[in-house]
Amino acid sequence: MNPEQQSVPLPGQLLLPGMPPAPDVAEDGVIPGLALPCSALPGLDGPGLHRLRADDPELAAVAAALAALDPDGTLMARAIRRAFDMLLDGQHTGRYRWDQLHKTEKTHAGTLVEINLQRALKLPDGTTLDYTIAGADVDCKFSQKMGGWMIPPEAVGRLLLLVRASDDEGTWSAGLVRAVEGRLRPGGNRDSKRALNDEGRSSVLWLHARAPLAENALLRLNERAVVSVFAPASGQQRVNELFRRALGMRVSRTVVATVAMQDDYMKRVRDGGGARDQLRAEGIVIFGDYAGDQALAVALGLPRPGPGEFVSARLIRLRDGASTLGELRADARFVRLDGADWALASPGDQVEPAPTLPR
Repeated sequence: MNPEQQSVPLPGQLLLPGMPPAPDVAEDGVIPGLALPCSALPGLDGPGLHRLRADDPELAAVAAALAALDPDGTLMARAIRRAFDMLLDGQHTGRYRWDQLHKTEKTHAGTLVEINLQRALKLPDGTTLDYTIAGADVDCKFSQKMGGWMIPPEAVGRLLLLVRASDDEGTWSAGLVRAVEGRLRPGGNRDSKRALNDEGRSSVLWLHARAPLAENALLRLNERAVVSVFAPASGQQRVNELFRRALGMRVSRTVVATVAMQDDYMKRVRDGGGARDQLRAEGIVIFGDYAGDQALAVALGLPRPGPGEFVSARLIRLRDGASTLGELRADARFVRLDGADWALASPGDQVEPAPTLPR
């Protein structure tokens, strides 16, 4: 494993106050909007958890159950990503940003997150709240903003699973708290729902804090590039432009569907007339989630395409130990394809047809 791979953070990390800082937490160890430092706990043990078991054994049992169901947060991260994608419905609307949603649609985000988490973690229904976890009723609350959760009267004194996610930031967090009176603001809205006060926010047990959310490539492109992607009338040409513009980025099937806006959107990527064929003359290859493609992408120093993801790259052939991009650096990465060595091309390098990826 090279150093770049070693530095990639896990999808999530179990967190408790008072432990060593996690790599993906701010330098001062404080999550924005919270009063207590958040830090990584390797496994479910340590003084902090022992105190928690004594102070609130029900909350500790729920934390342990969630950690057993989803140790690194992969299932929760996928559920949140799916909820966002369902809400945007890019294949039929072409939308890819939160601010493109109608106000009424945004109000359904919490319900979609709640349902998708329940399905992903296979949680049974609660008696009076959303879930039953480790024998306890737990209410799920979602907000795009840290601290924006609104707690209904029936959840006062009960356990809450707080979820915060932002597609713009590409991060998500999930934590547990007991919503006792002393942790709630006195005033409520028309539905008598109340927010956590400072003590309530600082009392959250963060299971996953600012963990990476699966990337939405359209949000990582600049405005001019996005306009170029959506400009062609043809779905195939839009997909081609997407892979030209998003070189070196993970591109999900959902993003392809959003750009193509067609039922057969995957056909627009595949060999046999799709982007893989049409962009080969421009030196561009598209790595997918095949094991061989993943190995080639990593060997070139590109992101590893996960399930349902693609990574495009423009390649240049190395000739006789030298390259057309000038003196080859000692640390340059290259792969052997079609009997030749290929490296990532720079913007100024000549364009030549790309090799065919092995299948």
